[in-house]
Amino acid sequence: MSAPSRDELIALDKKYVWHPYTPMEAYLREGRPLVIERAQGARLFDVDGRSFIDGNASWWTSLLGHNHPRLVAALTTQAHKLCHTALAGMTHQPAVEFAERLVARAPVGLEHVFFSDNGSTAVEASIKLAIQYWYQRGRPEKTHFLSLEHAFHGDTLGVTALGGVEAFRKPFSALTMPTTHLPSPADDLDRAVTALRRELENGAARTCALVLEPLIQGAGGMRIYSPEYLKEARALTQRYDVLLIVDEVFTGYGRTGRFWAVDHAGISPDILATAKGLSGGLLPFAATLVNERVFQGFLGDSSRAFYYGHTFCGNPLGAAIAREVLAVYDEEDVLGQAAKSAAILAASFDRIGKLAGVSGARHLGMCGAATLSNDPSYLGELGRRVCQAALERGAYMRPLGNVVYLTPPLNTPESDLHELCRILEESVSEVLASEP
Repeated sequence: MSAPSRDELIALDKKYVWHPYTPMEAYLREGRPLVIERAQGARLFDVDGRSFIDGNASWWTSLLGHNHPRLVAALTTQAHKLCHTALAGMTHQPAVEFAERLVARAPVGLEHVFFSDNGSTAVEASIKLAIQYWYQRGRPEKTHFLSLEHAFHGDTLGVTALGGVEAFRKPFSALTMPTTHLPSPADDLDRAVTALRRELENGAARTCALVLEPLIQGAGGMRIYSPEYLKEARALTQRYDVLLIVDEVFTGYGRTGRFWAVDHAGISPDILATAKGLSGGLLPFAATLVNERVFQGFLGDSSRAFYYGHTFCGNPLGAAIAREVLAVYDEEDVLGQAAKSAAILAASFDRIGKLAGVSGARHLGMCGAATLSNDPSYLGELGRRVCQAALERGAYMRPLGNVVYLTPPLNTPESDLHELCRILEESVSEVLASEP
C-alpha cells in the first residue's frame, strides 16, 4: 500500500485537524501547509523530498537540532526499560538524576524541582505555588500578580492573566486573576523601574509575585531589555517581600548566550519555570524550580501539601532525554558553538535594520528580530508575507504579526545559518520593496 500523497494528506488535515494559532477559515480556503516527513539537524524535509532550514527551532524547542543521535539513543534505551509510571508516592532513576543535575545548573538557591508537561503548566505551577505559599504563611490577601506589557507566559487560563498581548487575553479577561501589567523595560528602562517601585511601595501588601520573561519578551514581539531591570526587580521584590518568578521557558538553556537569561544579571529568583529546550524538542517535559524558602512553606501536615500534578509529570522517557540534553551541552560545548553563531546572526540583523521600512532590529544570543513597520501589531500581515517568501526560498519561519525573527537551533551548522540569514534578508527586502 503506497503512502498518501501530499495533497491527500492536506485534504484529510483540513477535514479533521484544528491548528494552533491559525485563522482556520483562511486556512481551509487557501492553506498549503508543509507536510513534514522527517527532520535532521537544522533541517525539515517534506513528503516531496524538499529541505527547509528550521528558522524557529520548531517553536523554540529543538535547541540541539532535530533528531540529535544521542537524544534518540537515550529515548530508545529508556523505552526498553520503563516508558511511564506515576511520580506520586514513588520515583525512578531518570527523574532523580535529572533533578540533581538540573539543580546543579540552576541559579544559586533553587534546590527543589517540581515536574510538569510544558511551558504553560510550568508557569501555572509557579503561580499556584506562590498563591498557596502566602496562604499558608497567613497572608491570604496576597493574591495580586504583576507582569509586563507585551508579556506572554502560556495558554492555560491561570497564566493567560499574566499575558500582555491583547489578542491572546481579551476573550478571557472576565475570568482571569487580578494582574497589573507594568510598563516594559524594552520600551523605557527608567520608566519601567519607576513604575515597578511605585507599585510595590503602594501595593506590596496585596501582591503575591512579579512574573517576568527575563531579557526577551518572546511572543510579545521578541522585545529585548537590559539586565539592569532584572537586578532592580530582584532588589525591589526582596525589599517589599514579594516573590519573583522568572519564566525561562523560551530564554533558558542558552538562547540568550548564557545558560539562563538571569545569569546576565547575576540574580536568583524565588521560582523558575523551564521547558522547551529542556527535553531537546523530543517530548513534552517541563520543570518548576523553587528555593528553600518556598519549599519550607509546604512542609507540615497533609493540609499543606501541593495538590497539583499531571499524569505524565516527570515521566521516565522525558527525564532520560532531559538528563542526556545536559550531558550534550557539556560534552559538545553547545554554548561555545552558539557564541560563534550569534555573531553571524547579529551581523545579519544589523544589515536588516538598515533597510528602508524596518523600524527596529535587535538581537541577543541566538535570537534576532526586526519590526517591519511602525505598527508592531500581532495581527499585522507583513511578517506573514516575509515568511511565505522565505518558505519559497527554502526556510521555515513564523512571524509575530509585523515582527519577523530567527531563533534557530543553537548548534545550527555555519553554512545553514549563513543561508538562513541570506534568505531572511532577501525576503524582507522583497516584501518591503513591494510596499507603497
